[in-house]
Amino acid sequence: MNLSLSNKQSEIKADLKITGSKSESNRLLILQALYPNIQIENLSNSDDSNVLKKALEQGNGLVDIHHAGTAMRFLTAYFAAKEGCEVELTGSKRMKERPVRLLVDALQRMGADIEYKDQVGFPPLIIKGKKLHVDSVRLKANVSSQYISALMLIGASLPNGLEIILEGQITSTPYILMTLELLQQVGIKGNFKKDRIFIEPIQKLEPVTIAVESDWSSASYFYSIAAISASAEIRLSNYRKNSKQGDSCLAEIYKYFGVQTTFEENSIVLKKEKTKRSLRINEDLRNSPDIAQTIAVTCLALGMECKLEGLHTLKIKETDRLQALKNEMQKFGARVKITEDCLHLAPCNSLNNDVLVETYNDHRMAMSFAPLALKIPLSIEDANVVTKSYPDFWKDLKKLNFEAQ
Repeated sequence: MNLSLSNKQSEIKADLKITGSKSESNRLLILQALYPNIQIENLSNSDDSNVLKKALEQGNGLVDIHHAGTAMRFLTAYFAAKEGCEVELTGSKRMKERPVRLLVDALQRMGADIEYKDQVGFPPLIIKGKKLHVDSVRLKANVSSQYISALMLIGASLPNGLEIILEGQITSTPYILMTLELLQQVGIKGNFKKDRIFIEPIQKLEPVTIAVESDWSSASYFYSIAAISASAEIRLSNYRKNSKQGDSCLAEIYKYFGVQTTFEENSIVLKKEKTKRSLRINEDLRNSPDIAQTIAVTCLALGMECKLEGLHTLKIKETDRLQALKNEMQKFGARVKITEDCLHLAPCNSLNNDVLVETYNDHRMAMSFAPLALKIPLSIEDANVVTKSYPDFWKDLKKLNFEAQ
């Protein structure tokens, strides 16, 4: 479904409730499968979380997680450590192109029975679950924090717990800290010091209920809308000032665009201030790569130069996000240069109208370009792709007077 978007409103005002964090929800679903005494509130309604939940309930046979990269990583570790299960873990065409070898190698060194059905290093995976006895493993830390989190989540279920020794520069550290904090919240002891993570073993947890914070990545699109608008006041719930989500750095970054964040009880209020904004943005996003597309498009809309670094993980996401960003921004008349881990956007003083934005099966491509409709009419290809993380996105956009047809 292609969707045409426009918005001629000079003032944006709305109260919205955003679905629970996909990142928190997916971690808690794995922990709940290991320890049924855990109860989860405000669970994400995203496709990714629904796919993961269904896979955990299925437990055997052919498990197809479609485009859900987090589910692929987390389930690889979960099924490998689940005694007696036999699964073929597969996904979409793109998922079969996304590497998983570093995680599989680590699990195999721990004693896991995992084979590649087709190409070595990539899904589908044939996994026969068994008790893993090795309690220390090394893992490269500069590729994907999800590999690390996958091991952390099963660590406490192993007989002696698990020590993870990280090699190289650590990427997306906030996601590792999120995993550790959630483990601690449910009653699992662990620590992360320098290049070592240790998770203590525990077989049974006391009953506990965890409320999932709303998704900061999803909030990014409303930060972009506030920044691009002439005037805005947008209230979003449920958010915390001391969030464990790395993308909460949005509150600081968007000050450069004139957007102020006020933390209220269980919500945030975004206000566009009539102040002199920056002409150039230079950010290292190695700890929050999921907001790179949003920031780049915000700069495109405002005619700002931006240099975004630390983006090496974007090439193995739902698509090669760096190349996809370059392709689509150029359609609007932008001048963009990319390297392996950097994007540089030159100031763009005029935008081409009525562009069709290709989404590449990537939910964030659709949502990050949508705010640009405040400047010029545009169309989003395959608009339903947003259900991967934010099924209500287009419905919520209409509450902000966006015309979508």
